[in-house]
Amino acid sequence: MKVWAIANQKGGVGKTTTTVTLAGELAARGYRTLMVDMDPHGSLTGYFGVEADKVSGGVFSLFQQESPTLRGQVIATCVENLSFVPASLALATVDRQLGAREGMGLVLARALADVRDQFDFALVDCPPMLGVPMVNALAACHRLIVPVQTEHLALQGLDRMLRTMSMILKAGKPTLPYVIVATMFDKRTKAAYQALAALHEQYGDHLANVVIPVDTQFREASRAGLPLSAHAPRTRGMLAYRDLLEELLNPTPVQHTAVA
Repeated sequence: MKVWAIANQKGGVGKTTTTVTLAGELAARGYRTLMVDMDPHGSLTGYFGVEADKVSGGVFSLFQQESPTLRGQVIATCVENLSFVPASLALATVDRQLGAREGMGLVLARALADVRDQFDFALVDCPPMLGVPMVNALAACHRLIVPVQTEHLALQGLDRMLRTMSMILKAGKPTLPYVIVATMFDKRTKAAYQALAALHEQYGDHLANVVIPVDTQFREASRAGLPLSAHAPRTRGMLAYRDLLEELLNPTPVQHTAVA
């Protein structure tokens, strides 16, 4: 099972949209795909019609178990091959209640190992702050995907995210491949082009070739509780994420653009 973490230490940059859209496309291609909501705000959980304040177990329960397991916590969606583990509001207390316990940084890795034969991919939607949940996601993943909104302030969040990743690596993880994905690109604004140019200049070696455009169908898909691949598979946003997935799965980057 391959584990991808979707993270950025800034909210509103498209983390949950990226998680759900990539996961939905993986499922559409026949991959058994698990989404894990590590954000106490529960955006991914709510996307699929489950209220985080009514979740009694979910991800938080892993930190209470001596031998963490996801068995019994996985919820199947109405989309074939696509399941998720919900977040609960209690996840916000994990740093205060359990953060000092030994081994708290590897809980998710151990839990995912327990179900590695059941899924081909696990995509982890991370909170926008450093803490036990994000440390777990970075420790468990094989690749980090960093969505960055194409506007100036979002680039500051990217700097913080990469510093956090560096700290995790120094703590013992040998290497962590990562890819930066420019999101919410609005071709009508000069600011979007300036932000994209800055990303190319500063992070070109790690920047995905694909740019994710603004697309109102993301909101409509969320309202329907479906990944975009199931709701509107031919929209420009979905076509861009489909190209991004090809780039992630293919060791040779695909040369194309999605900003038109």
